Amino acid sequence: MIKKNFMRALIIFFFFIVIFYFFFRNESKIEKPQVKKENLESSYSLNIIENVSYSSKDVNGNEYIIVAKKGEIDASDSNVIFLTKVNATIKLVDGDLVLISSDYGRYNTNNFDTIFSKSVIINYLENKIFGDYLDFSISRNTMIITKNVKYSNSKNTLFADVIEMDIKTKDTKIYMHEGLKKVNIKSKE
Repeated sequence: MIKKNFMRALIIFFFFIVIFYFFFRNESKIEKPQVKKENLESSYSLNIIENVSYSSKDVNGNEYIIVAKKGEIDASDSNVIFLTKVNATIKLVDGDLVLISSDYGRYNTNNFDTIFSKSVIINYLENKIFGDYLDFSISRNTMIITKNVKYSNSKNTLFADVIEMDIKTKDTKIYMHEGLKKVNIKSKE
């Protein structure tokens, strides 16, 4: 009888050990490490700069100033800054000013190249150019505006796919992407 009771007690003991083993083993698998949201937000906010301003000069003496309401440093390339509510001023050596504004921008601190996007407006002398995308490159001496391009001055309004300007020589190319389409010019007079 003692042997039977001992065996029952031993079986019950092993039964409880097995239950505890599975219970604690499954519970540890369910638990997931908790990531503190505060830490993610604070490290993310370290990449954001308010009231950004950059200034540079090219080898010819043209000055380029860019100001934005907010800038966010690219996590994969610290030389790239994504800008919001962007205004740029280009002071040419001959005294002319080119003013550029857009909703967004991408500025490269190494070569000063800037891409402006969404609601791009360029003011130069009596000329105004509207578009959705502007690739401005000091190193290539080019300003290329594309997507919904509208050029306007006191005498004409022009609609095209692309306006490309050489910053140095001020030579300008205006064209359409498709060969059959033509640049549309309307006289205001």
